[in-house]
Amino acid sequence: MGLRPVDLARRAGVSTQLIRNYEADGILPAAPRTDSGYRQYGEEHVSALLTYRALAPGFGAEIARHIMQAVHAGDEESAYRLIDQAHAGLYEQRLATDAASEALSDAAAEFRDEPIPSGPALLVGELAHRLGVRTSALRVWEAAGLLMPTRERVTKYRRYAPEQIRDARIIHMLRQGRYSFDQIRPVLDGLRQTGSTEALRDAIAERRAAHDRITKAMLHGAGLLHQLIEEKQERRAASAPTAL
Repeated sequence: MGLRPVDLARRAGVSTQLIRNYEADGILPAAPRTDSGYRQYGEEHVSALLTYRALAPGFGAEIARHIMQAVHAGDEESAYRLIDQAHAGLYEQRLATDAASEALSDAAAEFRDEPIPSGPALLVGELAHRLGVRTSALRVWEAAGLLMPTRERVTKYRRYAPEQIRDARIIHMLRQGRYSFDQIRPVLDGLRQTGSTEALRDAIAERRAAHDRITKAMLHGAGLLHQLIEEKQERRAASAPTAL
């Protein structure tokens, strides 16, 4: 059955230009042309399109593209390796979230149970070195309203008092866990104002829920990919010359 680009686009709810882009990127197998030069797509292209669209939410658009390219090239092993790498990466994120949760709980206890530690105020370079981050990161956190250093009256150098050093530790741990500024802000507000860890618990729970959503998307995409690979292998077997 010959399908036009517009027919294929309607099946997936995308634009015809995106269909052409997918073919150019190797996400779809090359489409045969009619004598007049028009593309003609078939069910194989529908399967490839729907598979890619299912893979992208879980694996990311770039990895999904590489997977599809490998499958169309008959290199299933490379596709499987990419899938394994993605699953391993997500597992590492889960472990990082668990570690961040434990560390953040300990740090939150400082807000709740202990007085603000004493000690000298640090310059921006000194705090960056203590945390193992770039000084530019501290300035970005300040611009986002998360960190509020004081300024020396004459030199205007930033100074971070012990309370702000403690805040920076929390921010750094949350950023390592890939939390956004919008997720971090209520965590700090709750800890500063009341010592409450409710926002922190919510942020960690949302991060774990996000991991679960990605896993489910991976499973859905992998199911369609398995079907696509099986169909390709059947077509190759059917077209192979038979021995006399």
